[in-house]
Amino acid sequence: MDRVPAANDLSFRVGFTGHSGHLRIEPLPPVERPSPLHSLPDFILPPAFPKETPETIKEHIKEKYLLPRLDEDAFSPQKAGRQWEFDWFDRAEIQLEPSIPRTVIVPSWQMPSKRNKYKSALDRWEPESVEVDVSELTVGAEDSGALPRIVGPAKDFVRGSINNRPFRPGGLGKTDSLEKILPDGACNGEWALELLHGGPAQVIPPGFRDGLDLGQLEAHSYTWNVYEETSLNKSTSDVNLNEISVQFDDLFNKAWEDDVMNFMEDGHVPESEPQMESAHEFLQIKTKEEELHAVDDVIKKESILDEILSLGSPDSKPRLDGDTNISGEQQKEGWALSGGSEGIAERFHELVPDMALNFPFELDPFQKEAIFYLERGDSVFVAAHTSAGKTVVAEYAFALASKHCTRAVYTAPIKTISNQKYRDFCGKFDVGLLTGDVSLRPEASCLIMTTEILRSMLYRGADIIRDIEWVIFDEVHYVNDVERGVVWEEVIIMLPRHINFVLLSATVPNTIEFADWIGRTKQKQIRVTGTTKRPVPLEHCLFYSGELYKICENEKIIPQGLKAAKDAHKKKNSVTVTGTGSHSGGTASNDRTRNQRRENSFHAKQNKHSGFQNMIDSSGANRGTQTSGSNNWGSRRSEASIWLSLINKLSKRSLLPVVIFCFSKNRCDKSADNLTGTDLTTSSEKSEIRVFCDKAFSRLKGSDRNLPQVVRVQGLLRRGIGVHHAGLLPIVKEVVEMLFCRGVVKILFSTETFAMGVNAPARTVVFDSLRKFDGKEFRGLLPGEYTQMAGRAGRRGLDKIGTVVVLCRDEIPEEKDLKHVIVGSATRLESQFRLTYIMILHLLRVEELKVEDMLKRSFAEFHAQKKLPEKEQLLMRKLAQPRKNIECIKGEPEIEDYYEMYSEAERYSNKITEGIMLSPVSQQYLTPGRVVVVKAQLAQDHLLGVIVKSPSANYKQYIVLVLAPELPSMLKTSSDGREKNSADFQVLVPKSKRGLEDDYYSSVTSRRGSGIVNIKLPHRGSAAGVNYEVRGVENNEFLSICNCKIRIDQVRLLEDVSAGAYSNTVQQLLTLKSDGNKYPPALDPVKDLKLRDIKVVEDYYKWTNLLQKMAQSKCHGCVKLEENIILARELKRHREEVNALKFQMSDEALQQMPDFQGRIDVLKEIGCIDSDLVVQVKGRVACEMNSGEELICTECLFENQLNDLEPEEAVAIMSAFVFQQKSTSEPSLTPKLSQAKKRLYDTAIRLGELQAKFKLQVDPQEYAQENLKFGLVEVVYEWAKGTPFADICELTDVPEGMIVRTIVRLDETCREFRNAAAIMGNSALYKKMETASNAIKRDIVFAASLYITGV
Repeated sequence: MDRVPAANDLSFRVGFTGHSGHLRIEPLPPVERPSPLHSLPDFILPPAFPKETPETIKEHIKEKYLLPRLDEDAFSPQKAGRQWEFDWFDRAEIQLEPSIPRTVIVPSWQMPSKRNKYKSALDRWEPESVEVDVSELTVGAEDSGALPRIVGPAKDFVRGSINNRPFRPGGLGKTDSLEKILPDGACNGEWALELLHGGPAQVIPPGFRDGLDLGQLEAHSYTWNVYEETSLNKSTSDVNLNEISVQFDDLFNKAWEDDVMNFMEDGHVPESEPQMESAHEFLQIKTKEEELHAVDDVIKKESILDEILSLGSPDSKPRLDGDTNISGEQQKEGWALSGGSEGIAERFHELVPDMALNFPFELDPFQKEAIFYLERGDSVFVAAHTSAGKTVVAEYAFALASKHCTRAVYTAPIKTISNQKYRDFCGKFDVGLLTGDVSLRPEASCLIMTTEILRSMLYRGADIIRDIEWVIFDEVHYVNDVERGVVWEEVIIMLPRHINFVLLSATVPNTIEFADWIGRTKQKQIRVTGTTKRPVPLEHCLFYSGELYKICENEKIIPQGLKAAKDAHKKKNSVTVTGTGSHSGGTASNDRTRNQRRENSFHAKQNKHSGFQNMIDSSGANRGTQTSGSNNWGSRRSEASIWLSLINKLSKRSLLPVVIFCFSKNRCDKSADNLTGTDLTTSSEKSEIRVFCDKAFSRLKGSDRNLPQVVRVQGLLRRGIGVHHAGLLPIVKEVVEMLFCRGVVKILFSTETFAMGVNAPARTVVFDSLRKFDGKEFRGLLPGEYTQMAGRAGRRGLDKIGTVVVLCRDEIPEEKDLKHVIVGSATRLESQFRLTYIMILHLLRVEELKVEDMLKRSFAEFHAQKKLPEKEQLLMRKLAQPRKNIECIKGEPEIEDYYEMYSEAERYSNKITEGIMLSPVSQQYLTPGRVVVVKAQLAQDHLLGVIVKSPSANYKQYIVLVLAPELPSMLKTSSDGREKNSADFQVLVPKSKRGLEDDYYSSVTSRRGSGIVNIKLPHRGSAAGVNYEVRGVENNEFLSICNCKIRIDQVRLLEDVSAGAYSNTVQQLLTLKSDGNKYPPALDPVKDLKLRDIKVVEDYYKWTNLLQKMAQSKCHGCVKLEENIILARELKRHREEVNALKFQMSDEALQQMPDFQGRIDVLKEIGCIDSDLVVQVKGRVACEMNSGEELICTECLFENQLNDLEPEEAVAIMSAFVFQQKSTSEPSLTPKLSQAKKRLYDTAIRLGELQAKFKLQVDPQEYAQENLKFGLVEVVYEWAKGTPFADICELTDVPEGMIVRTIVRLDETCREFRNAAAIMGNSALYKKMETASNAIKRDIVFAASLYITGV
């Protein structure tokens, strides 16, 4: 600032201070001295923007976009222990990304003839721009339906959301329901024709309430000239059958594409091209009635017909280009490919030089084949016995996913398998685990989950599906499970097309069939491989009376071993019978044993703790100190001796460890109790078991460590004995499994689930029995079940042979039964597909998916859908057959109506014959002289006749004289096909040449006949210008019994063979027809025949009316009636066959279509969907219910049944949805819980009655009892209130393991109800479910799995 002079030489200067720019006055010295600072400005303005460098720009972008900022209050160090309560993705302040545009602008192309003319050649054509949907430009966008799909929130990446659309299932063609559905009128041109006529326009789109107001539309004159381009040569093989049916839009498109409009404007019409009629005339000609004729006229061309006859089914077309096997031979084309891979094992390292995973052992041939196909990207079906090495294929699929930077999913039917596979794969791959209650590392590339979780992800459209390359289905034969088998079929059908399959299964007879279904459903080939060879051969023995008898080896029955066992059985029985005392004593002992078994079964829960407690300190000395009051040991002495002798025999032969399969939980516990004095472990093994148990149970709190079951099992394990069944606590089962795999447990009593859920082979397998209770009845083991359990015998690499023992107590099984179960064919894979409400709602929720598509692609409909191409080909052949026309000589063709009456009369005649003609009352009217109507043999016109003679000893038939239709046909042929001589035919001679005996007689002769018939039947003749015939007639040949009789001379007709008598009888019959009716009235079925069956009476009246109508028809007396009837029958049969084929090819022919219609009606009635099948809020809530019955759960929520309950009471009532055990002790409930129980049960009854009303196979009582089991309401209530686990176990007889399983599933139900409450907008219920979930998640019930956390 410059110097400012002032008075009295006081100088100052004015400047700015700070960044705010305030003025300041600074005094200056009187004399200005030179200073270098004077050259500097007094104030330097700060730059508005600092100078940018590449480093500052990079830092700015990183700070703003790449580093998410968290809420400091929520994520402070003081709250570090509570961070699990927050959702990281919701708390992160990530900038929202812009939405993907729905449409884009793209240039449109026009034909050169349509472009505007330019003045000079330098002008260039500029295309116009149009708005196009993004989905039309995105590759693979159709996998999500008609609309483009964007990635959802990160929190829904794995589990998906109910708001997402499922990915498009693989295998759906372009013509399937996923395409845009248009009304028929919009496709066939009817809308255009209606507008051109001036009719009302369709202004309201489907689903809209209002539309456009176009005002009054007037008719517009129009003419369409359509030409066919002859320059385009198409071979016969290129003709598509769909082009046969010409439609309005087809004509319009062809006129547009061929640029016909230019020709029309110029008036130029090529002479070589035929001109068609106007579209109006064309559409008028082609009506619905003549549509079939139009198709027939086109198909009649020889070239088209030849093509139709040469059509092949789609499965016969080649699927792979140049796909040859290693030996150079072309594979047989199909969806399931098996064989032709003999050279893969020999050249494996040459074919797969760089393996994604190396194994420390030599692979089996089937493993090499499977790995080779996986490397090629093919889907594989591996069928092999248990322990054959199928897991190698699954591991290699994991390795390929890691190598390709994709994901692989391993699904298992049982959560135990999932946990075990997680432990096995943890050290090899990047593995995550997803089950109902556990979610570990869901971001991993290799995910292990239950099949139900994968189904939920597919229905909810989880974005993780995009990344999956392989889905591994373990234990595929579990598809036969009645309850859960449908899940496998749903998942296979719903998987998108980019996902490949790895299917692992035990050996089943129809592997190719199942693989063919998968391949045909997904439209991809499935390579089938595997082996029937066991890695460790098995020998099968019977154990009886302390000895082992080998009965089968190398899959062949040994009759000598079975005979030796039977001889031993006979010898023992004969010794027992010789002494009555011993026999009676044995009987009494057996009775006591049986009674004790019933008592133990009844008091199983009460006695199971004490039995183990007494066993821990038992010893040999303890046996001698028992008193008479200790009857428990004495009653089981016989059973204990059997087990001890078996264990001793196996131990001497070094056949331990052994798995003993008992088919009930109580049986396993009692069998372990019998081995009180058995100790099979060494001191070092006891130490190992003790240390392992201490580490495993250390995660439990003090009271849970002292649970009776935990203490008892530890005592058993120290002696080398284990028990494994569903009644054990999960942590206890895992301890038993791990110790058995270590080899320290020598004897394991287990139920059937051990064979499927745990990969733990043993040296020997013992069957306690060959019969089991399957939940409905006692039955013998199936061959597949026996094979699955017997496969646990033999440890690969340790044993040369595995031993399977069948325990025999009182009798030896028959050879045929043993042969069936040991070497019989395994159970076929059968479809257990059934419709569920949640499946229907999920599919209705998405417009692009139809329930009918799911039904068509189920394994149950596989064979019917497989034959569709053949049926379509057959239908085209039948439509291509030339049509025969019926020529009527009387002017008006009524033969169709006449044949309909004739066919209907034929149907009634069979009923009438059974109900009337064979009744005792009608037999009384069938006497000589009775006028009857007899069914014609050659002509369609039934015959009027009279009974001449009733059945007798010589003649078993009625002899009836009938009026024949015409003489020439009778002369040409006879009933037996032989030529007739003159004796069989009689013509009335003139009166002047007749004898006296041949004259007419007006009365019946008085001469008594001898009963002899002097004519040869059938006897034919002519009288009064009419042909007649005398024939034998059975009861069922009478069509009608008339209400009149005539006078006949039986002697002159049959014995004298008088022409006059025949003429008299014929004239009387003709007189009955003179009143205009062809037949006289029939007997009244009620008054005359005394019929009481209303149905038969109605049929009789209808039938007689039909006969009268037929007699009045113009066709009745036609000479070409028989010929026209045959032709009409052929035309009707052809029409019925065509209609039947069309029905079989339609959706209405699906097996479960009636059930689907009934369930749709139920969903409409309760409000889950509306009349247009649009899913409502109630239906969206039902989609969340996976653990319980969806209808009952939804009604429970919408009826607010949980609103007046506390969280502990609500979760207790909800246990009825997930508890599965049928028979339990009656719980003791509070009045409030009792009222809630009754309210929920009444809701289930009402829903059951509603389903029965709509023709569903549902019994209301059974429906309520199967889906609501209140046995653990009291237990869950006390557990939610904080009662220790040991105390709640005393409240019920339900095993501890079942209690834990129910509470764990109940936590999942709470989450589902919480999500449903969010959809409903019920915040109070949302908080209540959160509180209830937290109340039950504690202690031993939710102890972490040992497979996951380790020991």
